[in-house]
Amino acid sequence: MSVMLNKRANELVEPMLSRIGDLRGTFVELDNGGQLVDLGVKAEGSLEAGRFLAEVCLGGLGEVRIVPGEVGGIAWPHVQVVTDWPVEACLLSQYAGWQISVGKFFAMGSGPMRAAAAREELFAKLDYREAASHAIGVLETGKLPTAEVFDLIAEKTGVPADMTVLLAARTASLAGNFQVVARSVETSLHKLFELGFDVWRVRSAIGVAPLPPVAKDDFAGIGRTNDAILYGGRVTLMVRGDDESIAAIGPRVPSSGSAAHGKPFADIFEDAGRDFYKIDQHLFSPAEVVFHNLDTGRVQAFGGVTPDVVRRSFGL
Repeated sequence: MSVMLNKRANELVEPMLSRIGDLRGTFVELDNGGQLVDLGVKAEGSLEAGRFLAEVCLGGLGEVRIVPGEVGGIAWPHVQVVTDWPVEACLLSQYAGWQISVGKFFAMGSGPMRAAAAREELFAKLDYREAASHAIGVLETGKLPTAEVFDLIAEKTGVPADMTVLLAARTASLAGNFQVVARSVETSLHKLFELGFDVWRVRSAIGVAPLPPVAKDDFAGIGRTNDAILYGGRVTLMVRGDDESIAAIGPRVPSSGSAAHGKPFADIFEDAGRDFYKIDQHLFSPAEVVFHNLDTGRVQAFGGVTPDVVRRSFGL
């Protein structure tokens, strides 16, 4: 299959623009032709906007929906992600690996535009880069991007600003909150990648994590959305190959494989001076990871949810 993540994402975005009002979002074309979709910065956004953002982040190679679940015995909605293309959807597209900084503007960049820029070491290791006609990106940010942001992205991707679409939402919004929690599978794949596991062995994946209450501000939102995955996220990976390598690496894959595990993320973040790079990067993975081996039929499970931390984080 020729993946073409930006093409697939653009096929999702184009029909959405005609119903932007249904998502409680706004659309504007900037002076340089850059197309900006606000789904949760100044616009109110919606749950459907969050689901849409998550599927765009996955480059059209995953399905996202709300499913029933529970947190510590209380009925609670969960965000489910299903993909048969986990490396392409999650690592080459969804992972928030592009820090975009222009003047006073800062955002974490996700989505297929990363594959057009291929700035991260990850793309060299996975041998992937797109020559794209459109660039589609998702920004987690509290400010709307300017024309200068589009120009920077155009410079890095090789796609003109007038062929670039950026979708933006802050963490403390319905849509932003939703799209961050739709990263349960992505965090497990990235953790495996960082541990040196051959991620191409993962053929399909399913993940769920509880949808947090929208926080009063972005800092609190970062805490709740991380806790949802670190302490409430559950992922099932369908893999090929031997069982022994899975047994060896398995205990390190869930968030409990990090010494930082156990405290609400807001406390960990504060202790690190609100600097993500001072936090043990091995913390960022789901609470529970289960491997189904398609070749041997063996199932191996590691980690487990910590509902007490989730309840405290969510204010339950």
